[in-house]
Amino acid sequence: MKRKQTPKIPKALSPGEEAFALHCGIKLQMAFVREWQFHPERKWRFDFAWPSHKLAVEIEGGNGGRHQRRYGFEGDCHKYNAAALLGWRVLRYTTAMVMDGTAINQVLEALRGGATVDVALPDLPACRR
Repeated sequence: MKRKQTPKIPKALSPGEEAFALHCGIKLQMAFVREWQFHPERKWRFDFAWPSHKLAVEIEGGNGGRHQRRYGFEGDCHKYNAAALLGWRVLRYTTAMVMDGTAINQVLEALRGGATVDVALPDLPACRR
């Protein structure tokens, strides 16, 4: 006999996520998406995303949380590297950076195009396998 699945209750937003959503609502003139699943095969999600700009924001948890432990940090590395390979710019912030306005100001700059910079890279020798 199969058990009837109960619908999932969404997790509570962190104070940093709540504040950032409020800042976006006040400062931005464009819509954002919460919990955007960006990867075609994995269930990875961004806290906030502007898919048409391929810009994402992650609000990282506090001290001692999942992101600071070895496997959590390593998992985040895989996620952010996969996002970069798919052409996403991921901006990462702490709750303190949200509260002091750093996050919203940098997102505004990125959405205006101020964060894109052409950098000339030196010629590097080919890697050997």
